[in-house]
Amino acid sequence: MTSILSRRSLLKAGAAGLAASALPLGLARAQTPIVLGAVYVGPRDDFGWNQAHAVAMDILKQVPGVTVIEEEKVPETDAVAQSMESMINLDGANLVLATSFGYYNPFVVETAKKYPNVEFRHAAPLWNEATDPKNAGSYFCYLNQAHYVNGVAAGLSTTSNKIGFVAAKPIPSVLSNINSVLLGAKSVNPEATVQVIFTGEWSMPVREAEAANALIDAGCDVITCHVDGPKVVIETAETRGVKSCGHNASQAPLAPKGFITGAEYKWETIYKIYADALAAGQPLPNFIAGGYHNDMLRNSDFGAGASPEGVKAAEAAIEGLKAGKPIYVGPLKDNAGNVVIESSMDNYAPVLDGMNYLLEGVQGSIT
Repeated sequence: MTSILSRRSLLKAGAAGLAASALPLGLARAQTPIVLGAVYVGPRDDFGWNQAHAVAMDILKQVPGVTVIEEEKVPETDAVAQSMESMINLDGANLVLATSFGYYNPFVVETAKKYPNVEFRHAAPLWNEATDPKNAGSYFCYLNQAHYVNGVAAGLSTTSNKIGFVAAKPIPSVLSNINSVLLGAKSVNPEATVQVIFTGEWSMPVREAEAANALIDAGCDVITCHVDGPKVVIETAETRGVKSCGHNASQAPLAPKGFITGAEYKWETIYKIYADALAAGQPLPNFIAGGYHNDMLRNSDFGAGASPEGVKAAEAAIEGLKAGKPIYVGPLKDNAGNVVIESSMDNYAPVLDGMNYLLEGVQGSIT
């Protein structure tokens, strides 16, 4: 956590400045050929985590002078090291993007040491300035902000006041998304609650369908999630005739009747910064992170499940986040009655990275 704390100052100054000062793509291509290698843990068309990265890669493929090499369904084992080395030795990759949490240590770290002239960046805030190679780094988007917007739209689109959340594992980023949905919903509908079921795995379609059905049976008329591939959750909600909010990438095509909106990463903002730095022969930042304030998130286009009031309130919430309006305003208690946040917290406050609780109003347990 120390490395995250020491780098958090980059969020508002460094990352925002990089985004503002980066050369427009396509203006400085002659100096260095750009070969980006992207490794995905699942299929690139999973309507989720992997697709969010693949969408950004598709944008970069259209840029003259940029070559993109992709490999999908690479497990979090030595297989990823082999994939990265192949991209370097056979394809000439000068930047490798490792997009799954378990890729970093030891695989990215050790491969970066082996290839000091190649840049490696990993999609989680794990890079440690004190111990890790200088040609490695991290990038991260705080998706809980877009989940807060999901909550706002859901809070004004539910009739039962019960929002269901299918979650993989109770780690801080997942808990933050759950709690942010709750706070977004309660900001416009004080009667709203969130009920969560943890599946225990990032990708377990059978359990995800069972969890979604159980939440609907319990009276939830809006379903959302944090799993790698939300396809099954969203399709189950649509089949059962309830509304849904998405996660990672757009699931709108899966739910033409019930989709409200969704929390999406905007990885292309970060990848463009990297590509421009390579093209100009400039050093790549070791750490980039952000949210709505520096164009690293978006919410999916509103669907038929969104109420007019929900759309209006969600759009206002986005503008508030861009301006730095806090999501966590204390005092807030967890669902065991303990005060966990005493005062207003900046959306990038380091203490939120260690979140280990569900807020009052969330039905469920992390144990």
